[in-house]
Amino acid sequence: MAAGNHSTVTEFILAGLTEKPELQLPLFLFFLGVYVVTVVGNLGMITLIGLSSHLHTPMYYFLSRLSFIDLCYSTVITPKMLVNFVTEKNIISYPECMTQLYFFVFFIISECHMLAVMAYDRYVAICNPLLYNVTMSYQVCSWLVVEVYTMGLIGAIAHTSCMLKVVFCKDKIINHYFCDVFPLLELSCSSTYINEVVVLCFSLFNILAPTLTILGSYVSIIASILRIPCTEGRSKTFSTCSSHILAVTIFYASAAFMYLPSSNITSMDQSKVSSVFYTIIVPMLNPLIYSLRNKRVKVALNKIMEKILSCILKDF
Repeated sequence: MAAGNHSTVTEFILAGLTEKPELQLPLFLFFLGVYVVTVVGNLGMITLIGLSSHLHTPMYYFLSRLSFIDLCYSTVITPKMLVNFVTEKNIISYPECMTQLYFFVFFIISECHMLAVMAYDRYVAICNPLLYNVTMSYQVCSWLVVEVYTMGLIGAIAHTSCMLKVVFCKDKIINHYFCDVFPLLELSCSSTYINEVVVLCFSLFNILAPTLTILGSYVSIIASILRIPCTEGRSKTFSTCSSHILAVTIFYASAAFMYLPSSNITSMDQSKVSSVFYTIIVPMLNPLIYSLRNKRVKVALNKIMEKILSCILKDF
């Protein structure tokens, strides 16, 4: 037990998504399939961008970092959730729970800011194309990625540090499938005022700042596209950022559904269902969106596949 924490709880039990026995196996197979697609898709995107020289641009550099973040925070959540479907009690120790909370917060906040950085990259590419290579130099891109991870690090340290001071002495069953902030605070025997203030402040900043950056970037992008006289030119320009628009919409819509529910959506069970999409489905969808809707990625994938096939045929 961490020093200064007087909790009587040394371990927790994750309740999981459902207690219905007939749903355990189907849900296990479904989420196992989702996780396999997530790992293959994101690792494949990272590898493809690394091997394809014509994808060594700021846009795809940020995309590879997004794939890394998606892969990591899915791995933080999904394997432990899968255990819940095949064991009677999914026990997680206090240190493991705090570690899961730390990395989940780190990667989720990083994703928020990475999407904003990608929107800014598209803004520079479309609105200031002549200055693009200077504005989005390798050094600038590297510092932007450092800023993304710094925001995630600050948020993770703040949330976890406050959670370590919470005294847990009530029921040790977490009514969720992972160690999230609010389900943990429900088990507290001490005041959670500071935790709630920290959640409010960091949520406002880490949602509002990236959202304003994204909205500002795309307002300028749309204005620039509308000034293009040629219809074909407008369509081609818009297609370069359509994948990012779709990814942003899915991510923020699912997050809003989870954290800004309507008055009719108040139960923890409904919150768990909405968080599944936010934490598990979105990391699977991102590489599919960027591969299926991006011509350069599809061309690079075809070239890699042709090289692999030619090497296999030579062996025969």
